[in-house]
Amino acid sequence: MNHRVIWQETGQSFEVDEGEAVLEAALRCQVALPHECQLGGCGSCRVKVVEGAVAYPSEEGEPADLPMGLTPEEAEAGFALACQARPASDLVISVAAPLTCSSPTRVSATVEAVQALTPDVTHLCLRLPDEAQLVYRPGQYMNVQLGDGRHRSFSMASRPNGGLVDFHVRRIPGGTFTEKRLPTLRAGQTLDVELPHGSFGFHAEDYRPLLMVATGTGLAPIKSMLEALMDDEDCPPVSLYWGMRTEADLYLHEEIQQWAARLYEFKYVPVLSQASAQWTGRRGYVQHAVMEDLQDLSEYAIYLCGSPAMINEAKVAFSHGGASLDHVYADAFLFQPADEPLP
Repeated sequence: MNHRVIWQETGQSFEVDEGEAVLEAALRCQVALPHECQLGGCGSCRVKVVEGAVAYPSEEGEPADLPMGLTPEEAEAGFALACQARPASDLVISVAAPLTCSSPTRVSATVEAVQALTPDVTHLCLRLPDEAQLVYRPGQYMNVQLGDGRHRSFSMASRPNGGLVDFHVRRIPGGTFTEKRLPTLRAGQTLDVELPHGSFGFHAEDYRPLLMVATGTGLAPIKSMLEALMDDEDCPPVSLYWGMRTEADLYLHEEIQQWAARLYEFKYVPVLSQASAQWTGRRGYVQHAVMEDLQDLSEYAIYLCGSPAMINEAKVAFSHGGASLDHVYADAFLFQPADEPLP
């Protein structure tokens, strides 16, 4: 049986065929619901089911499991992942409209600089062609084209600033781009890239203190958003918790401490899971440190970026700490074929 879905914010509607996922039908009908991996892992296609009900596919005779990117707490609160959810009735869904920006465009970018930040993280700076006149938002990402129909995705780590864009690229053993192509890049060479992509971004309309939680190079899109808020008189209070393994992995530790001069009530807490005996800061997992410090999360807008394990555990823990799931935004770095992360 077919069902009709209405997108509350835009008034758009589309029909979903029997057995079809909500997102699959939306894309077929050229309705641009936000999405990324389409595998149920990243959570980017999360929608609020305002009216109606959904179900998830399951093996015959077995109860359906929730997708990896959706916690039981989110499902209980009425959220669903459009890439996996099948309508059990007509639906009204709520999700913020996509960011106002350029459509994804393929361009030839010029390498400005390549610099090792740690043995496993490289700073890559690209210059976009002036004629492209691309409009993108802090938090979005680009695709690097590999030349064989495949691509690798990396979040932008700098605020929109003319044509210059920074990236923090983590080395993946055996990675087609990160281990084979990236070490050969030199200033002046070009890369075929496509941007902007993604729906992760700052929600100024929330008017809430910001809690930013990252692991690894998940810092990149958060840095992009925070750079855009620097010296802004409307900047809300900002708390940044960054989880890494060792002291040597904190590749922007000194720079981040200087952000306090340009962000309102800025608090920075690095958390190390494999710290040396000399480390005097926080130890353990970043989501645990947040809960130790902030027992009441009800007033925060929360941005999570990094490993899916951290994000899923943080969503559960933070909801128990009173976090409003309507104000939790996540960008999970999933792995693509050839073991390279998205985004």
